[in-house]
Amino acid sequence: MSTPSIRVGQGFDIHPFSGDPERVMTLGGVVFDGPGLAGHSDADVIAHAVTDAILGAAGLGDIGSHFPDTDPALQGADSIELLRSAAASVRAAGWEPQNADCSVVLDAPKLAPHRDQMQERLTEALGAPVTVKGKRPEGIGALGRHEGIACWAVALVARS
Repeated sequence: MSTPSIRVGQGFDIHPFSGDPERVMTLGGVVFDGPGLAGHSDADVIAHAVTDAILGAAGLGDIGSHFPDTDPALQGADSIELLRSAAASVRAAGWEPQNADCSVVLDAPKLAPHRDQMQERLTEALGAPVTVKGKRPEGIGALGRHEGIACWAVALVARS
């Protein structure tokens, strides 16, 4: 069986809000007002989902296998830099990222005022276009109770 010339990967990430009032909220590489998300790194659910999608598309595992939350060196890590590193691994494996698309589920903060900046940061790190869409949870489940933020992403890679 021959290797296909294009592949698709999906990614998912979810983080609860942090109880630490000093914790910074970072989404798509952009700092937002409000309580931050709990996590080992900066807990950027958007960058994490894109990283998972691009690694999966290239058949390179997941974000946890490349950047484990048990690694003390990754405490507070900038997830945009993790995405940049994952994109380099994808290229080293003979794949070229083509694009990624994300759906972020949250009520707050509002993404629209920062969408262009998030897309620019993510696109620059991936080296391919990234789009970000916000979706409301409509009061359903943990996300509807404002307990955290989730993101789904899909990415396409092509043989380089």
